[in-house]
Formats: sequence, C-alpha cells, structure tokens
Amino acid sequence: MWEAQYANAGGYLFGEEPAQMLVENPWVTDGADTCLCVADGEGRNGVWLAGQGLSVTSFDLSPTAVERAQVLAAKAGVRINAYVSDWEGWDWSQSFDLVVAVFVQFMGPEARVRQLDTLREAVRPGGRLVLHGYTPAQVEFGTGGPPYPENMYTPELLDDAFGDWRVLRLAAYEREVQEGRGHSGHSALIDLVAEKPTI
Repeated sequence: MWEAQYANAGGYLFGEEPAQMLVENPWVTDGADTCLCVADGEGRNGVWLAGQGLSVTSFDLSPTAVERAQVLAAKAGVRINAYVSDWEGWDWSQSFDLVVAVFVQFMGPEARVRQLDTLREAVRPGGRLVLHGYTPAQVEFGTGGPPYPENMYTPELLDDAFGDWRVLRLAAYEREVQEGRGHSGHSALIDLVAEKPTI
C-alpha cells in the first residue's frame, strides 16, 4: 500500500520540509549524536535532523520513499543511512541517542504495544524518544492519518506507556498543517518527548 502511494504521488507525498514539531522544538536534539528515524518515508525529518549535525539512520518499507530520501539528502548537502525495511525486519538491538517517530500510527492497539516496546528498546539510557502524531479527534478532520480513532494517541495512553521515563513534553493541540498532500489542513496533534532513565 505505502509503496503504491509513494510511487503514484508524482512528488514528495508529505513535502520536503520537516514536521513543524521538530522545527519548533530544536532542543530535542541537545546532547545527541546518533539518531534513528523510524518509518521515515521520503526522508524529510531524517534529512532535517542530519542538517542539525546528527548521524542519522532511517528506514521505511517503501523503496521509492527511501530513494527519494537519498535524493533529498543530497539536495540538502547531508548524508543519511536510509534502509528499506518493515517494522519487524528492522534490527532493534541497535541503540541511539535520539529516536524519532513521526506519524507512525499505522498499527492498531494490539500491535502498538510491541511497536512502543521496540521504540523504547532503541533509545540508549539517557537518550530521548520523540513521538509526533494524531489524537482521535483527527479522524473527524480527515486531513491526514488513518481513519481509525483506536490507532491514535491520547495523553493518557502515552503517559501510561512512558510514565517511567522523564517526560519533557507531552502536549495535545490543534493547528493548521501543510506538509505535502498527505498532511494538509486543520489537524489534531500530540507530541511526546521522553528521556530514558540511565539506571
């Protein structure tokens, strides 16, 4: 499905600019050298993070998207290590200073438990996880994301999942989003930035 969407997009489906959340919260990269961008699509977020001086590794299951990510990186004069992989095929034994997951709500509640566990595993002790996605109200807006409210995040869900970490930002809000044709219009968003304990 995703490969077909990217291949038929006729350009960058979600635009070439990073998620606004990253631009508005550049402090999330403080102290980080290595970064993993999961399901990074056409690379807009990974390329921006590489531009902040991080060594970026990313993956996406769409070969077309990964190819576009490399083109975008070259255009920006940065390098990213972009791989074609699905979620289960990724080597989660690797750990990173920063793990970034933007709009990865393609899994339902049961699969999401494992999804969040793998994200936790990928963050080194003292490192940070950045999650940026939608709340259930997004389904009514229809301006991006899957049409399944159960796939969306709530503050309570994320607090339950990461309450044992140091939560640096947990915010649900609405705003206009213009990030390519894939995310366009009034949107119900949520951010989590959490730091993994060192012990």
